This record gives sequence, structure tokens and C-alpha cells, in this order.
Amino acid sequence: MGLKIYNSLSNQMEEFKPIHEGKVNMYVCGPTVYNHIHIGNARPVVFYDMLKNYLEFLGYQVTYASNITDVDDKIINQAIAEHKTEKEIAAYYEKSYFEAVEKVGSKRPDVVSYATDYIEEMIHFIEALIEKGFAYEVDGDVFFRVKCIPDYGCLSNQVSEDLEQGARISINEKKENPLDFSLWKKTEIGVKWNSPFGEGRPGWHTECVVMNRKIFGEEIDIHGGGMDLKFPHHENEIAQSEALYHNHLAKYWMHVGRLELEGHKMSKSLHNVIFVKDLENNRTGMILRMVLVFTPYRNNFSYSEEIYTQYEKIFDKWQRAYKQGLYELQLQGIEDKQVVAADIEAFKEYMNQDLNVQNVMMLIEQVVKDINIAIRTKDGMSLCAKWNTLDTMLKVLGINLFVNPLTEEQLEVYKKWNEARAAKDFSAADQYRQRLMEWHLV
Repeated sequence: MGLKIYNSLSNQMEEFKPIHEGKVNMYVCGPTVYNHIHIGNARPVVFYDMLKNYLEFLGYQVTYASNITDVDDKIINQAIAEHKTEKEIAAYYEKSYFEAVEKVGSKRPDVVSYATDYIEEMIHFIEALIEKGFAYEVDGDVFFRVKCIPDYGCLSNQVSEDLEQGARISINEKKENPLDFSLWKKTEIGVKWNSPFGEGRPGWHTECVVMNRKIFGEEIDIHGGGMDLKFPHHENEIAQSEALYHNHLAKYWMHVGRLELEGHKMSKSLHNVIFVKDLENNRTGMILRMVLVFTPYRNNFSYSEEIYTQYEKIFDKWQRAYKQGLYELQLQGIEDKQVVAADIEAFKEYMNQDLNVQNVMMLIEQVVKDINIAIRTKDGMSLCAKWNTLDTMLKVLGINLFVNPLTEEQLEVYKKWNEARAAKDFSAADQYRQRLMEWHLV
């Protein structure tokens, strides 16, 4: 069975078939860099990093692109509040963002694009929309005509009347329709650019469409983001892509559920957030990653200290088995790349079911038990296959247990420690153990 994913556009599970055989183009909406990211913002970061890992594990060549929104009302307001330029604010919080990405064990996307690098392309794009009747200019502002897109609402699965009633739409007398959204904003405050429509800056919904076209040049395979972006942001991206490119921008749309904090929506404006930067260290960030990885990605869920503590215990258990298994293999001098084929096939079977991480976690638990049995029985070849299997799965999930192979000196001390314990020479064993503790190996 091949990979099946839930396509938000069709609202059903579909077999994943990329547009070009063997290649996957994936775009994920990145941050607006006006503040530090919280652990809820980290959830998509972790999920799409894992998704890329898994697609590569399946043999696909993946190009993963994501944007940095470095021009926005929120950035301008933050710049005013901090008495800095928008560029300074964006640079500072972008640095904080990528430090947070690293802390939760994720990698930078292959392509990182900046809104301010695409202003000229956005202006040309808006001009084309106006020329074809999909947009209109009023006193320096430009709006998209939603009524020109017959299936507007296809992603959020609503008709325009329901969207109009259910969405919080700002009243603007310039608009022909309350659902029409901004493509270009006339402004006298903050950074602005010259355009045929007057001085201003682009609307948020336009940048991702323009960047996608510039980076990939065609419809992409996967477009991802958080569930909160489904409407209006992603809906509006699709509308613009339909208008000029006659496609839905992406073949598959994937959305990650919201993370709440002890039952309440996490929001910077509500001041009830845990910032990733405030996590104690990379180990803490990795345990958070485990929490995020092993929660079904489409579900909303409530984070708590109790949940973190549960995963901390699991992390420690896996780390002990992984470390002791590695050291035992070094003691026995076994360097084989074999894996347990049945376990790897089970891993693929679960992951192919829309990333069924709960079954994967149970599989890993069993492999960890098998490793501990092989350590006790000194069954080197079984241990090797199980350890390699665990290592393979952890790498796909992006989980780092922070265990390194022993150096020659460390291995010699570790060997003598084991021999002293076996001989019940506790005095010598204590001396060797003390050295291992200095190296933080036991």
C-alpha cells in the first residue's frame, strides 16, 4: 500500500501521487516575524519537517519551500512600539524563529523566501488580476473580486453566503463585496513601495501565490499550514491561483490542528503562551517534539505539564535502551547495517495511513523492549538489527536522543567497568564508573 494522506481540498483520504514521478514540491506557510513563536506555532514546523523526512525515506526527491513574511501591519506596529525599523524587527524575530526551529529538532526548509524580495512580482501579479477583471482599484487600494471565482469556499467547504455570515469581515465601504480581500494596501504609515496604484504595500494573501509560482513555476504537490490558515488565507490563495493559473495552487492541501494550553486557545494577544525560546535546552525541545510528533496531526489537542512529563519519561526510557544498545554493540565489535524488515514494513504501513503516529509509537515501544532483551541476553546480531531499526525510525521522526558512540578511550573504560562488575570487584567498578560519570555516559 502506498502513502495515503487526508486532502483538505477534497475532504477525504487520497493516495498520494505527485505530479512528477519521484519528485515532491511542498510549500508551507511560514511565520510573520514580529514576535517569538510559541509551542503552538512549533507544531506545523515539526509536522512538515517530519513529513519531508518520511517522503525522502520513501525515496522521493523533495523540495520544501517556506516563506518569511517580513512586511505586515503587525511588524509595523511592533517596530513603532520598539522604536526600531521594520527591517530590524523582522531580522531579530527571524533569527529567533530559526533558533526555535533548531531547538525542536527541525531543519530549515530547502528554500526560504522573503516577501520583500517579491514586491515587484506581486505588483505585476496584481496588475494582471486587474487587467483580467479579477481585481479592482479604489483610491489606491486594490481588492480581489471573489464573485469571479465560482467555487470560492471549496477549501473551507462553504458557500460564499455562509462565509460572509460566519467570518469576521471588516466593514470597508470601498469593497464591492464584504468577502473581497485586499491585494494592495494604500498606506502612509510604515514601509511602503511605489506602484501603479500608488504608494503602499501588498496584502498578505498574495505573497504565497506569487512565491510559489516564482519558485516552482507550476502547480505544486503539497501546500501546508495550520488549520487556522484554511480560511481566509488559503482560500484566498486558491482564488488568486484559479484566476491567473487555472489551478488550485496545490494538488494536496494539508492542515495541522491547533494546540491549546490546558484547554484554552494559546494566543500571544491573550498572553497565555509558552515561547519555544524559553524551553530550557535542546533536550526539552526534543521532548516537546515527541509530544507534537505523536499527536495525530489533524487533531486539536490540549498541552499540559502532565503530558510533557509523560513524554519525558518515555524519552528517558528510549534513550537508555538506545545508549546501552549502542555501547553493547561497540563492546562486541558489531558494525552491521541490517534492520528487522518486518518492523520497517510495519512502520511504513502505519505511516502510510495518513501518518498514523500512534501505532508507530506502539511499534517503537516494542522495539525498545526487544533491544533491552537482546542486551540482557548478549544476543549481538539481534541487538544490532533492532538497534538499527529503532535508529531508522527515530531519524524519520526527527527524534534525537543525544547519544554519541564511545571514543576508544571511553570504550576501554566502559569495558573495564563491565568486567569489574562481572567479577564483583566493586571498588574498581566504582572507579571506572566515576570516570564514565565525568563523561556523562552513565
